[in-house]
Amino acid sequence: MDFDLTEDQLALRTGANDVLDDLASPARVRAHTTTDAAFEPALWTAMVEQGWLGVEVDETTGGLGLGSVEVAVLVEELGRHAAPVPFVPIVLALDALRTAGVDAWVDAWVERLLNGDAIACVAWDPGAPVPYAPSADIAIVVTDDGVYATELGDAASGGRPRREPAMDLTRELGWLHFDPATSRRLGGPEARTRLLDRGATFTSADLLGSATRALDMSVEYAKDRVQFGRPIGSFQAVKHRCADMLVDVEGMRSTVYWAAWCIGAGDPDASVAASTAKIWCGDASKRVMASALQVHGGIGFTWEHDLHFFLKRAQLDQLAFGDASAHRGRLAALLRPRVEAGESVV
Repeated sequence: MDFDLTEDQLALRTGANDVLDDLASPARVRAHTTTDAAFEPALWTAMVEQGWLGVEVDETTGGLGLGSVEVAVLVEELGRHAAPVPFVPIVLALDALRTAGVDAWVDAWVERLLNGDAIACVAWDPGAPVPYAPSADIAIVVTDDGVYATELGDAASGGRPRREPAMDLTRELGWLHFDPATSRRLGGPEARTRLLDRGATFTSADLLGSATRALDMSVEYAKDRVQFGRPIGSFQAVKHRCADMLVDVEGMRSTVYWAAWCIGAGDPDASVAASTAKIWCGDASKRVMASALQVHGGIGFTWEHDLHFFLKRAQLDQLAFGDASAHRGRLAALLRPRVEAGESVV
């Protein structure tokens, strides 16, 4: 079996990287964090024009007709640039709406989201702040019994929440008020499982991108930083740090793309793969970021260093759609029937 990305997927990654190197450079991201804008407008326009928002939507509806692996490719690159755009929430919202059934209300929102005329946010936990809620036009809310959609900005929904202070300056946060009486139910437990699997997988892809960038920055710094007359990368302790980071990043990559493939293929192990990815990526990203700080030394601990974009982004991603501890419990519950039946869990 060939576990590598296809030529088309690699071309998608290259094209995305070219766009993001220009429109989500460290200088642009830093400039964005000094504004009150919800997202970087030039990058947003480029994403809409290139059809990124509809990467999974069939071509007859105005999308690219690709799959979840291609979404993961784009999310990884967005994470590697700490791009300040609400890509994952819109991809999740589009899927939740499109799988809920076809009617005029759903069609109207799908069209608005695809065209970049509306912003969506996704609330995976009623007790947690929601990225992009202060600017969202529609919220997809996960509850214990299913998935709901709430239109924001009107009196019935209580309006958009105010923007709250956050460590991750690349994404705005707000506390979302949810009232089932003013919301539309999109689906039950199956819709909830689908959204959580996809959210955990794509958030893990964002963690992968951040960790990859932190590793690259650390290796480059270890080559350039001279101490005691030698590049610090020549010292064994630094070599071991970087080697451990690489092992973690490659493990993250394997779990992310396994989960993305399972989701796209409708594999029965999709939930197992999604939770595995969130567990590994949540834990591994903590180790990678900690090592990146150590390799960079004193400069890495300053908020003015670009490494902090990825450190802070990872801290929010580690909690999104359930942290590693929550997914360990979920994975145990998923695998327990197999263990009790004497079946293999691998």
